[in-house]
Amino acid sequence: MNIAVSKPPLTIRLCGPRGFCAGVDRAIQIVVLALKAYGAPVYVRHEIVHNRYVVEGLEAKGAVFVEELDEIPAEHRAQPVVFSAHGVPKSVPADAQTRNLFYLDATCPLVSKVHKQAMRHNRLGRHVVLIGHAGHPEVIGTMGQLPEGSVSLIETVEDVDAYVPLDPDNLGYVTQTTLSVDDTAGVIARLQERFPNLTAPAADSICYATTNRQEVVKQAAPGCDLFIIVGAPNSSNSKRLVEVASRAGAKRSILVQRASEIDWNEIGEISTLGLSAGASAPEVIVNEIIEAFRARFDASVELAETVQETENFLVNRELRQIELTAADMAFVNG
Repeated sequence: MNIAVSKPPLTIRLCGPRGFCAGVDRAIQIVVLALKAYGAPVYVRHEIVHNRYVVEGLEAKGAVFVEELDEIPAEHRAQPVVFSAHGVPKSVPADAQTRNLFYLDATCPLVSKVHKQAMRHNRLGRHVVLIGHAGHPEVIGTMGQLPEGSVSLIETVEDVDAYVPLDPDNLGYVTQTTLSVDDTAGVIARLQERFPNLTAPAADSICYATTNRQEVVKQAAPGCDLFIIVGAPNSSNSKRLVEVASRAGAKRSILVQRASEIDWNEIGEISTLGLSAGASAPEVIVNEIIEAFRARFDASVELAETVQETENFLVNRELRQIELTAADMAFVNG
């Protein structure tokens, strides 16, 4: 006689908004549409977004990822090359033109906005202070919009204290779009304290999607025994969400790329799980993680939602006549 073993109850607080933002969605669509329009291979310089699952899904469709443009073989120079959502230095499209390559720029429009803000500061004679993480592709791209020596990178409040500009009265700042709102506020406050004539950008640099995902995690975290953020270890906005969850009251928060990374022995007894995803993490993995918990718990899902995002960024003009179907995007959206 089989005796059913009852599963422990679990409430999953599923955050909304979560996962893909409009800029990430657009970048992936650009690669998918380019493959439909021009056939494989379509080259992509660097990861289109910071997510291995997305990259592998696009590779399966015929995308080829390269680190630099000189890796594109001569016989494929008529095929498109796509620049990632994080943006690129001005030297990259210039290099593409020199090599006679056809390129499609998938830079997020909100990253492009930061580029324009930095260029405006520079045009008006201000030295640009960029608040961001050294080595991040977006930071490399933003610094690469301006002449060498005209941008200083600041990461922390300690960096502000050590910073000695040539002209303290002629500074303008911008920020990486994917930073923690709270951390950045502290850095900006210290900059303004030290340099009262510091000029802010014309509009907030941290993008709406980063802010929205952080806000809902803050609201959902109190009372959570565990908070899982779906995202990649090289995804700045995903790592910030893990920190936000811990600060806001989750007993423990972790970053996972797939359900297979969850250490079930370490999880122990939990009754409330928070779940969200960084802006480059696909919904299919969120669903995969929910199903993994349902297999082990009597799980009910509650939606913790703050706002609904309706933003939609148009793809490049060359691709707008190509039909994009649900089936084309099923590999990430389910």
